[in-house]
Amino acid sequence: MKALIVGAGPTGLTAALELERRGIEIKIIDKRDAASGFSRAVGIMPHSLELLSPSRVAERLLSDGIQMADFHIFLDGDERLSFSTRGADPKYDFLLALPQDQTEAIMREQLGKDRTKVSFKTELAGFEQSSEGVTAVYANRKSERFDYLIGADGIHSTARNILGVPFDGYDLPETWSIADVDARDWPYQGSFVVSVLSGGRVAVVAHIGKSRYRVISNTPDALATLALPLEVIKIHRQGTFNISVRQAETYQVGRIFLAGDAAHCHSPVGGRGMNLGIADAADLAQRLADGDPSGYSAARHPAGKAVIAASEGARKIITSSKWSRRVLFRCALAAVNLLPSLRRRTAHTVLRG
Repeated sequence: MKALIVGAGPTGLTAALELERRGIEIKIIDKRDAASGFSRAVGIMPHSLELLSPSRVAERLLSDGIQMADFHIFLDGDERLSFSTRGADPKYDFLLALPQDQTEAIMREQLGKDRTKVSFKTELAGFEQSSEGVTAVYANRKSERFDYLIGADGIHSTARNILGVPFDGYDLPETWSIADVDARDWPYQGSFVVSVLSGGRVAVVAHIGKSRYRVISNTPDALATLALPLEVIKIHRQGTFNISVRQAETYQVGRIFLAGDAAHCHSPVGGRGMNLGIADAADLAQRLADGDPSGYSAARHPAGKAVIAASEGARKIITSSKWSRRVLFRCALAAVNLLPSLRRRTAHTVLRG
């Protein structure tokens, strides 16, 4: 058996790792000139660490990442809730923070140990499939035969577009922003901090390195929106982005499969995006190894739908400027703060969903 994986992000690399360790021949291609130096996602969930343990990637991630077990939520500059996830999971009772480019580098290095390299500057231009296999055609007009093709090539997936699979949903109207910075004397190391302000403005800070922090906001200027004293000593990256909330109608057409952002996308609220793609890839790899991938879409499409619904539900509450929703949010925080049972449930939900 031989599989072509299109896209060398966390989803494609997970598929490669999981297929290769099961003895399945793979080729992984990416149209980019080289690996990205930018980091999109930073939060690695306990379930992802479990999925990446057999390939020995998890131990490297744990060695390099920051364990975030403390959570602080501020409303208009006042802390309204703090809780810890310690003890909420028997094995990984924290979120692991690591820039996505470092996560990808660890995955590629592990693949390289088994002599599998990513073929950069290689673009999928088309394919034809039959009951017996898939013939992929590259942009240089060369073709190659595979048993299966996995489209893990992002929101603008070439594989999905060639298939003609609808990617229905909507775009959020606001402009979001991101800043990766070094900061001095931030009191919330090893923590995830959410600052909610009037008008539905939100800024989130995650500790992602020794003195490095990721700030994300649903406004055009994340650092200006953060209503907490963050003494920035170096800015690694700043930028703005827009968010789409979409899901492919199906994740599977014959011998072609969609995974990760090629199959679904949503806001960063909840930090599930990259982790959902890793779960897609691990599930598909197991099915291919078992020789029966027919149930992949039926299993993963509902999982994606549930994550999108949860992410959107949380986003609408946290970022709402409506008085009624803000009151509901304040009441919810107060209840969690007062009741230990709710704090434990919240901690488990943060880790496991």
